[in-house]
Amino acid sequence: MPIGVEELRRVELFAELDDAVLARLAQRTREVRHAEGEDLVSAGAPASHFLLLLEGEAQPIQPHRGVDLSERRNVAPTYMGAISLLTERDWTVSMRATTPCVVGELPAADFLELVHTERSVERGAVRAMLDTIQRVEALVQRQDKLAALGTLSAGLAHELNNPAAAARRTVESLAEALETVQSTLGAFVESGVERLQAERLVALQREAVARAARAEVLDVLDASAREDAMTERLEALGVQEPWTVAEPLAAACLDAAWLDEVAASAGPASEAALRWVAASLTAQGLADELRESTERISALVGAVKEYSYMDQGAEQEVDVHLGLESTLTILGHKLDTGTLEVIRDYDRDLPRLSAHGSELNQVWTNLLDNAVDALAGSGTLTITTRTGREGRVEVEIADTGPGIPDEIRSRVFDPFFTTKGVGEGTGLGLESARRIVVDRHRGTLELDSDSSGTRARVSLPSSG
Repeated sequence: MPIGVEELRRVELFAELDDAVLARLAQRTREVRHAEGEDLVSAGAPASHFLLLLEGEAQPIQPHRGVDLSERRNVAPTYMGAISLLTERDWTVSMRATTPCVVGELPAADFLELVHTERSVERGAVRAMLDTIQRVEALVQRQDKLAALGTLSAGLAHELNNPAAAARRTVESLAEALETVQSTLGAFVESGVERLQAERLVALQREAVARAARAEVLDVLDASAREDAMTERLEALGVQEPWTVAEPLAAACLDAAWLDEVAASAGPASEAALRWVAASLTAQGLADELRESTERISALVGAVKEYSYMDQGAEQEVDVHLGLESTLTILGHKLDTGTLEVIRDYDRDLPRLSAHGSELNQVWTNLLDNAVDALAGSGTLTITTRTGREGRVEVEIADTGPGIPDEIRSRVFDPFFTTKGVGEGTGLGLESARRIVVDRHRGTLELDSDSSGTRARVSLPSSG
């Protein structure tokens, strides 16, 4: 069925055209119908026609990824393809029908002639290009932030889980140890322990704690042998289930003379006294473990604040080493696998930068994450900082991975280009990193890759 003049006039771009021009366009436009789910055009296809969406809705789809590129659907009456035709480029996205669609296909030559002869169409096409560019820029910035947030949250969840789980186990064990300590007083009273005996037992308990603090850490075999010897001595003293208290007493290097003195001072309450001392030693060790866990959690929170530059202004004086280290902390769950080695070759005399700290940390995250993925759990990751020409700050992140294949090396900075599987990468990492370095910080980002690995070099102007 032929397309009528009134159908074309409903398209905003053609609203100011007279009937004669519209009638000529209608004669040149071919009607095509698409079912829901069909592609009106595919990414990578030559831009041979200007598309007029006369009925239905269509959605831009990122090539090969199945990801929406726009928050809004294209709803008829509207048009598509102006940017590809005006820039003489292939379609960069697929347009998929989300409802049954009626599309008018106007040959590229007729559209370009129209743009050159009709001022209103030229203005409308340029305005549409600017709107599209702004939407894509906003999308890319949003994707950058979501990607960085995803890396941050995944790393933080993994890193926090270990100390949090350790703290939880420690608290449970600590409660048991404290219960033993608290019950000892009743056992002493029931056994008739006198004041002088109690004072001596307290002194022996303090001696045990002091010995434990000075004790050297033994290897597994020596520790096991000492624990077996302690179990035999406790069994000789009549302690029930001696293995339950042997480990902390043996670790504190308590000898037969100390055990005999406890038995002499406690009398019938000897087992209670030994369990009390063992519980005290355990509680002390658990308190140390709990402190280590909470310090680890505190350090992670500090790393997150450093990473995100929380509570700081948009631009500030930045030490690149702090940003690199906080990023390494966030990525710790990926670094603590296999035989991956991290080498830091830092020039601590580097000048500070006047920069957007959180954005630079996105750069370090993208570059380090790519390097770690390239190593696949084995190899060397080297981070080098140095002063470059004209006092610039240079950061190099090098891996000993297989390198970037020659056939894709020229495309690694293209938006949405990725070699990772669906759901594993957005294809925005390197493009985002270059945009932050070059556009936001007047720097440079270069990649050098061969069969020995890949080296990413960032050069930034210093504050001085």
